Amino acid sequence: MDGLIPADPAVYARLPKAHTDESRTQGLDRLELIRFLQIAQTITVHHGALAYLLGINALRASEAAAVRIEDYAETLRGHRVLHLVGKGDKPATMPLTVPVLRVLEACRGERKTGRLILRPVSGKPIDRRDAYRMVTRVAKAAGITRHISPHSLRHAAITNALDAGVPLRDAQILARHADPRTTEHYDRARGNLDRHGVHFLTAYVAGV
Repeated sequence: MDGLIPADPAVYARLPKAHTDESRTQGLDRLELIRFLQIAQTITVHHGALAYLLGINALRASEAAAVRIEDYAETLRGHRVLHLVGKGDKPATMPLTVPVLRVLEACRGERKTGRLILRPVSGKPIDRRDAYRMVTRVAKAAGITRHISPHSLRHAAITNALDAGVPLRDAQILARHADPRTTEHYDRARGNLDRHGVHFLTAYVAGV
């Protein structure tokens, strides 16, 4: 910067990414997630749609708020799919299961175009702050006393998928993580010795 040397010797230096052992986000276990989804639908159809997009499809708050009705109108190889632009402007396509599609259609009503999730009172499209407030309201109604944010729902989707036995690679695709190590941090069962790969490998080698 002072012109004392012709080139910066540190210009190509790169610090390694620091990976913690596990995610510190307060997520929801299976029963809490089920209750959250049920309660959300009883508040408004918009709360229900937001809850399912966050808690089942693992969308981020900004992604869920940006979903338009036109974004999930296509059927691809027998699946209704949702097209979205995720973090880093990366496009993604994910299937919508029947329960999710049912909730989204209830939220859509008779509308054909436009943003899907609206503010229940004003009818204007929600933003990230609205998503945060809606999640907080559902959590309170569901009797969840600890702090719950939209990312808590995304966290719950990933951790419960891993708990259900979804392979890490498939969970990574669900989460749309560039690095599988990021997805590993959501795996609460990594310390479960009963599920250690050595058991499966031993049985495979022994021909069992």
